[in-house]
Amino acid sequence: QVRLRESGGGLVQAGGSLRLACVASGVISSNIDFMGWYRQAPGKERELVALHNGGGITTYADSVKGRFTIFRDSTKKVSLQMNSLKSEDTAIYICTLRRGTGEDHWGQGTQVTVSS
Repeated sequence: QVRLRESGGGLVQAGGSLRLACVASGVISSNIDFMGWYRQAPGKERELVALHNGGGITTYADSVKGRFTIFRDSTKKVSLQMNSLKSEDTAIYICTLRRGTGEDHWGQGTQVTVSS
């Protein structure tokens, strides 16, 4: 059973930084297509934040480009460095993993709150 364990969320002032981490278990490394992050703010749909395919190819939402950086720390760990945080970044950040079969897995999420 694939499990994704997130950490690093919290409360930070606008302009500050946070680093999120996500570790996968229950999956063989060679079966991982990509890992990354989505977020969901209250009353809004889940949206892409950043993805890393393990081969150095990354994808970012336009709203976070230049402020957020995704790192693939290992084959089963991905981190998200968030700088220059804004109040509109407040959301639950959810780790995601896609297996080579096309099957998606999701973590429980970690709350990020940015106070203005």
